[in-house]
Amino acid sequence: MNHWIIAPVVLPALLAPLIGFVMRHDIVLSRAASIAGTLALGVIALGLTQLAAQGETHVYKLGDWPAPFGIVLVLDRLSAMLVLLTAVLALIVVIHAAATGWDARGRHFHALFQFQLMGICGAFLTGDAFNLFVFFEVLLIASYGLMIHGGGRIRLQAGLQYVVMNLAGSTLFLFALGTLYATTGTLNIADLAIKVRAIPLEDAALVRVAAMLLMIVFAIKAALFPVQFWLPGTYSTAPAPVAALFAIMTKVGAYAILRIHTLVFGPDVGATGGLPGAWLFPAALATLAIGAFGVLGARRLMPMVAFSVVASMGTLMMAISAFTPQATTAALYYLLHSTLATAAMFLLADILVTRRSEGDALVPLPATAQNGLFAGIFFVAAVGIVGLPPLSGFIGKLLVLDSLRMSSGMAMAWSVILAGSLLMIVGLARAGSVLFWKSTALPAPAEPEAPGQKPPPPAGPLEVAPAMAALAGLALLAALAGPVARYLEATSTQLYEMQGYVSAVLGEELED
Repeated sequence: MNHWIIAPVVLPALLAPLIGFVMRHDIVLSRAASIAGTLALGVIALGLTQLAAQGETHVYKLGDWPAPFGIVLVLDRLSAMLVLLTAVLALIVVIHAAATGWDARGRHFHALFQFQLMGICGAFLTGDAFNLFVFFEVLLIASYGLMIHGGGRIRLQAGLQYVVMNLAGSTLFLFALGTLYATTGTLNIADLAIKVRAIPLEDAALVRVAAMLLMIVFAIKAALFPVQFWLPGTYSTAPAPVAALFAIMTKVGAYAILRIHTLVFGPDVGATGGLPGAWLFPAALATLAIGAFGVLGARRLMPMVAFSVVASMGTLMMAISAFTPQATTAALYYLLHSTLATAAMFLLADILVTRRSEGDALVPLPATAQNGLFAGIFFVAAVGIVGLPPLSGFIGKLLVLDSLRMSSGMAMAWSVILAGSLLMIVGLARAGSVLFWKSTALPAPAEPEAPGQKPPPPAGPLEVAPAMAALAGLALLAALAGPVARYLEATSTQLYEMQGYVSAVLGEELED
């Protein structure tokens, strides 16, 4: 077994309590340990991605217990790519949090941050449905602590709604797992893939119930209609670096749908009969429409960015709902793009909001000291979010549109995607003109509003660099679209080859 496979889970799991109990009173030491650990996670993730790129599915058996009786972690192209994306995003976010001083507003930011990485990486690597639930709970606990970091009544209220929704999802998750276990006698994903297909159609009612319960649970995590309402309030009130990290959180729900509903409840499974895709498609259409109208109607910057996350999830899930290799390739490319694009906008919003007297309200105010720089970053990030050339969003949306060209809902999908893009262009253009163009026509304040209050200092290089690094990632995705698309095509092909995954996990047990 390759012990590096478990490293993305073990490294933050060991680092988090060390920071929380030993370094909590020394912010400099906490920052150094957290940044170094995240950088090490990125190096490990890069090595695992190169290992998975060879095409083999690697399995790590904890305690050397054979599957399906023991806990297994599974590394393939999909899980390796998402762990690498998590590490890159985490490094960008933790540098921004340290540079802006967000991490100093509470003692446990970096400990919770590492626990969050543990949960995300574990969810991407686990080969067991029950341990997927466990890692979801780690995500819930850590993300709640991060969301209320810095305190405040509004943040606590939004955090309560977030916890209630996720606890409801966790309860349904347990019901679904209990139903699956009662029906099949296993929760190992590879073993489920075999046993669900062996159930006669006339005895598959409970399997269909479990499939729909899991779909609802993952839809809550992915903020799909009609359970998307928790996301705008949560993301807009969370600390901006935390909201940027949360850009990968909804993708965990999308990943779970993709993994479970291709391997276990795939289109070829008679027990579910294409039920997941039929439910996902209209939900994705509604999610995209809600997100686009939210961007258009937002009167504050942070909610506008949060609604753009909702819209991006609608586009992503529209491609996933087709459950074909071509559509999955498009979905994965758009997943990479949308994660970096929304994270960049959240980080920019944080720098901008702290330098405006009205916070994130979209009202004309005198120009900030670096108005041109902020306007340039906003413009590039907006181009990425909307999906205009030359950045990767344009390629991602073209791939999604092309992948849905032969589907029965092609006309509706194209109409909603294109109309939603237009609404978002108008909303982001209006916000940019209010924040940067109209502000230049107003005279600069002669003195600070409050006596003795100093104007905020200009943003330093380390404060601006993380957002610019995320935007550079979009440019890199566009420049390397060919090689990235080829990797994603191989990833999709591997995902839909169920036998390869099952053989790698069960191996000798299948022969017996």
